[in-house]
Amino acid sequence: MLKIKTKGMFASLIMLFSLSIGVSNAQDGKMYPMEAPAEPDAIALNTGGVENQSADESWFRQWGDPMARNITKATLTPVLADPAKATGTSVIVAPGGGFMWLSMGNEGWEVAEALAAQGINAFVLKYRLQPTAPELTDFEQQMNQRFAEAAESTDENKQEAPQRPRWDLANQLQDVEAAYALILSRKKEWGVDPSRIGMIGFSAGAGLTMHTTLNSKKVDLAFIGPIYGGMNSVDVPANAPPMFAAIASDDFLFHGQFGLIQSWYEAGVPVEFHLYQNGGHGFGLGNPDRTSNKWFDAFMHWLDVNKFLVAAD
Repeated sequence: MLKIKTKGMFASLIMLFSLSIGVSNAQDGKMYPMEAPAEPDAIALNTGGVENQSADESWFRQWGDPMARNITKATLTPVLADPAKATGTSVIVAPGGGFMWLSMGNEGWEVAEALAAQGINAFVLKYRLQPTAPELTDFEQQMNQRFAEAAESTDENKQEAPQRPRWDLANQLQDVEAAYALILSRKKEWGVDPSRIGMIGFSAGAGLTMHTTLNSKKVDLAFIGPIYGGMNSVDVPANAPPMFAAIASDDFLFHGQFGLIQSWYEAGVPVEFHLYQNGGHGFGLGNPDRTSNKWFDAFMHWLDVNKFLVAAD
């Protein structure tokens, strides 16, 4: 039986990452190469590789956070709630990074730890990414170009055109479906209530959460939480789950669009939306002195009101 460490593991890893570099550069915006962490509890999803991949998986640190890129083999890492407080509710956590890298600490492990502390089983999805340049300096240029394209795309979509992914997400959707199937196959071992499996994603991970909701025939989510994702309108499926969404008004990708929220509302599906005064993009669980720091508390309250934090029988 796989032994899962349920508390403090990723927090300790992230602390070690920060201590391994100087205080002077731990929190600046530069990219620093780092050794890949061991990830002892990561489970291979065996969904295949990535075409036209010329570089190996590598890791770097930015703003003190560990990031992964050139991921060709998807994995799922369980972070299980303490059985004494577990509710049976479970969440797939999808970090962001423009489908070119993954913010594994800020939008993955830290979020999973916070969910587990509330009695929710969390599963961090390290999904496959688009190939990027082997050298970190070349990758940084690619990353800046991706941000520019995303901002331009958001500008172009002010007329509320239906939301569609700019890139082929076939690999990533397959990874989500494999993760969901794995969770169901081990539901008894992991204490998962199959009727209460949700998904939360950040930035590109929010896009993947929405793409899964709109397109998958294999994943039946009980709720979704797209955090600082796209806000343009969508065609809501008949079986769409309740949605909690949050974004900051000073997010450079936000241009006053509310089409996604309106789509859910007009479809008669429960939706809660938080537009925060500040927080920028990529705030994860929160940054100092920003109103967006309270989104996780609001998310927990929303789950509680909707009976997802009630212990399963």
